[in-house]
Amino acid sequence: MSQQAERILELARSKGILRTRDVDSAGASRALLASLTDEGRLLKLGRGLYTLPDRSASEYESFAEVTTRSGSGVLCLLSALRFHDLTTQQSSDVWLAIPHKARAPRFDYPPLRVVRMSGPAMTEGVEIADLAGAQVRVFSVAKTVADCFKFRNKIGLDVALEALREAWNGKRATMDELWRYAEICRVANVMRPYLEAVGAA
Repeated sequence: MSQQAERILELARSKGILRTRDVDSAGASRALLASLTDEGRLLKLGRGLYTLPDRSASEYESFAEVTTRSGSGVLCLLSALRFHDLTTQQSSDVWLAIPHKARAPRFDYPPLRVVRMSGPAMTEGVEIADLAGAQVRVFSVAKTVADCFKFRNKIGLDVALEALREAWNGKRATMDELWRYAEICRVANVMRPYLEAVGAA
């Protein structure tokens, strides 16, 4: 096998999900991607996305795929709740926060729910996680809880309350963190009675 082909496979091993631009950056030939796919050494996930065929499947693979392809997007709301194991809700959609003026990414699959955010609400509380072998941007537990209250009309107040209870009872977020993100998301007045209730319990 050529040195370039080995370099591409090594990149796929280290990144989990390999993008065409990663191959370009490594100075390898795009034509090799097609050859390696034909030989069964790479698996094509979608346009410009490849992975190793023996990579273990994950229920979170769609999260990894969306954030890898979206550039600046961050997993939020129901997808972030699923990632942090804070909800019993199931959603086939991937919920993605993008900057207010950014162009919404388009995917044939998985189905996408785009939420626009701006300023600190978009940039604060972003964590980088290794998910399905890829680096994924996801909002922290406390930021996700505050987002759920901010977007309660989209996901339901019951989901926001469940997230708050799970985060608090599981000691996944402190009261200071919850207050901080409540203020960043401008929902401090909405969250106040619920935060006081869980704090007093």
